[in-house]
Amino acid sequence: MKTFTLDVEYECDFALFGLVSSTRDYTLAWALNRALRLRLIRQPELLLNLLSQGRLVFTHYLHATETLTFRLLRNRSIAPSNLKKPFLAPDIKEYDYLLAVSNGCGALADEELLQQLAALDMVQYVCQFDPNTLKYKENLIL
Repeated sequence: MKTFTLDVEYECDFALFGLVSSTRDYTLAWALNRALRLRLIRQPELLLNLLSQGRLVFTHYLHATETLTFRLLRNRSIAPSNLKKPFLAPDIKEYDYLLAVSNGCGALADEELLQQLAALDMVQYVCQFDPNTLKYKENLIL
């Protein structure tokens, strides 16, 4: 019997920032709301079911307008897991949170946002990534 596999390439059209922060997710969302004048609202947990390995659960905050979308995602699963790497993006497991920004205003907006994120007291380190270069970019497509 022949087996066919479907290979799909996803194009990510959002800017991705990795944040290192030891604070709780709701505290970080509050700080981002104040600093960037957003309204990040907690959404139902993001569930990632891995067929034979169990499931991963991630907290998820969303700010959406007609022109701009911010998603704050916790990178490490909040549910206990038997996996060696219980991360949403295992390629960048050093980062505690991921901030995905869709429909931004170009590279200058990304650079300004990077500076604003780095200026927050609760953020120890921030870095911007190209989501298309990540191995597990499918996990970030919501």
